[in-house]
Amino acid sequence: MFSYTLDQTDLLIDLAQQKLHLPKLKKCYAISSGKNGVGEQENTGQTPRGWHRIEKKIGAEHPKNSVFIARQFTDEIYSPELAAQFPQRDWILTRILWLHGLEPGFNQGEGRDTFQRYIYIHGTPDTEPMGIPMSHGCIRMRNEEIIELFDLIPEQALVFLSETPLELI
Repeated sequence: MFSYTLDQTDLLIDLAQQKLHLPKLKKCYAISSGKNGVGEQENTGQTPRGWHRIEKKIGAEHPKNSVFIARQFTDEIYSPELAAQFPQRDWILTRILWLHGLEPGFNQGEGRDTFQRYIYIHGTPDTEPMGIPMSHGCIRMRNEEIIELFDLIPEQALVFLSETPLELI
C-alpha cells in the first residue's frame, strides 16, 4: 500500500466520473479514459489504475494542436483536413505526460507495465467528447487544459488513478 501526503502538484484521476483533479490548486478537468474500461494488462486498450508518477513531459516547445507519433513531433498541426486525410489515426496532440506505474506486479512489470504500454495524459482533437471513455487507454484532455496542466506540474509528480468515485473535500 502506498501512503503519502498530498502535494501541491499531485493529480487524482477519477475514472468513474471522468475527471482529473489537482486538489491543492482547486482545479478539475473533464477527461476521456479507455473505451475498454480499466485494467493493467497490455494490449487491452484499458486505462491502468493505482499509483503512478509523471515520468516524462513532452512537447513544451511545440504549439497547440502539434501532432505526435511515438512521442515525436511530426511537423504537423492538427486540422479537420489532416483528420480527413488520416481517419484511422489515434490523435496525440499538444503535450504528453508519460506515466510510470509505481506498484510492482500491478501497474509495473511484465505484461502490465504502464510505462512500457505508453500510457499518457495528452491532448486530443476538440471535436472528441470529454466525460466518457473513448481512448485507447490513455487519458485524453482538451488542448487548452493539457497546456495548463503541463505548465502546473513537474516531472515526478504523483498521479493516482481510481476506478471508484473519489470523494474530494
